[in-house]
Amino acid sequence: MAKVLIIGGGIVGLTSAYYLQKKGYEVTVLDKGDITDNCSFGNAGMIVPSHFVPLAAPGMIKQGIRWMFNSKSPFYVRPSLNGNLINWGLKFMKHATAKHVEAAAVPLRDLSLLSKKLYQELAQEPGFNFELTNKGILAFYKTEKAGEEEAHLAEKAIDLGLDMAVLSADECRALQPGLALDVLGAVHYRDDAHLYPTKLMNALLTYLTSNGVKIERNREVDKIEVSGNRIMKVFTGNKAWEADQYVLATGSWSPAVAKMADLKISLMPGKGYSFMEAEPQQRLTIPALLCEARVAITPMNGQIRYGGTMELDKINTRINMQRVKGIVESVPNYFPDLKPALPAEKDIWYGFRPSSPDGLPYIGRSNKRENLIIATGHGMMGLSLGPATGLLVSQIVAEEAKALKLEPFSVDR
Repeated sequence: MAKVLIIGGGIVGLTSAYYLQKKGYEVTVLDKGDITDNCSFGNAGMIVPSHFVPLAAPGMIKQGIRWMFNSKSPFYVRPSLNGNLINWGLKFMKHATAKHVEAAAVPLRDLSLLSKKLYQELAQEPGFNFELTNKGILAFYKTEKAGEEEAHLAEKAIDLGLDMAVLSADECRALQPGLALDVLGAVHYRDDAHLYPTKLMNALLTYLTSNGVKIERNREVDKIEVSGNRIMKVFTGNKAWEADQYVLATGSWSPAVAKMADLKISLMPGKGYSFMEAEPQQRLTIPALLCEARVAITPMNGQIRYGGTMELDKINTRINMQRVKGIVESVPNYFPDLKPALPAEKDIWYGFRPSSPDGLPYIGRSNKRENLIIATGHGMMGLSLGPATGLLVSQIVAEEAKALKLEPFSVDR
């Protein structure tokens, strides 16, 4: 039985392990932490076929520069002479074109729709109750400008075969009757869904450990031994790990791990924050995106999770309370009944979204290391794109026909 070593225990690493185990491989997952606090746990839990526009889009640079001067804004690039950031930024500028958005739309849509289908299949499996709910997402807007942008997005989505509807404020109230709304309208992304990430991750971990997959926690990779164009061993401290094939699924830590194998991956960590509040009345039944504020609100586990911001910087442990304040203050502008309190620092979760400069993930073999598959760079859509990525990783390892064309996600693009 061929051995596969997966570095990274987030949603991409665990779903890769799931599909590889199903194909009969001997799988070990190494994670630098205890797997209870990565991005796959604290995110907004949204499955988003609606998100077919990559971060690198026209207008994003101008908007980003404006936001940089507002401490509570949803997007921030920490100015720095960091060579990685400069290199990433130049690539991002090159890709922020209408032509790139056009080229990225179909691959992102297909990856998302495949993931949604796999989530629906997974939810039928015994032990996989992770509150998968198919009510779509409502993207609320307060200004004519945002309304026009959303209507244009809905038009493109319909052209791509997605189910979207532009709703008036009254139609929004009919869908979300339990809460007062102060909005001009919304677009209902009807193909979208949501789930409870903690339950999903725990269900995956339980399944994998019960079915022979070794999960090795607190094993930080600090050295990779290479011979010719192959990886021979991976080291965590004094322990060496050997396998036939290796999978790199370490999210925002991928560039540092890849460097040990003499590889370059262009990625920047985009820090996001979230926090939970009790919602005993369960008035919010459909997840919401607040368009101008770039805030996500999801009902889960009898609570509400509020999340947002994209802070491009080095990996760090700082909590920027101004950014969290920006999330808190934006909510009542759309939902006057929802007035989340500013959480204590200890109750704020943060994670790093691995953002590629063109907004597409990296999925595939490295040209330089023939027994290494890279699966990272999913940005804000790691949870949404996880199962599709995991299935593709298993098909690459098995050298089977692929569920989707891999060229748009090429590691060496």
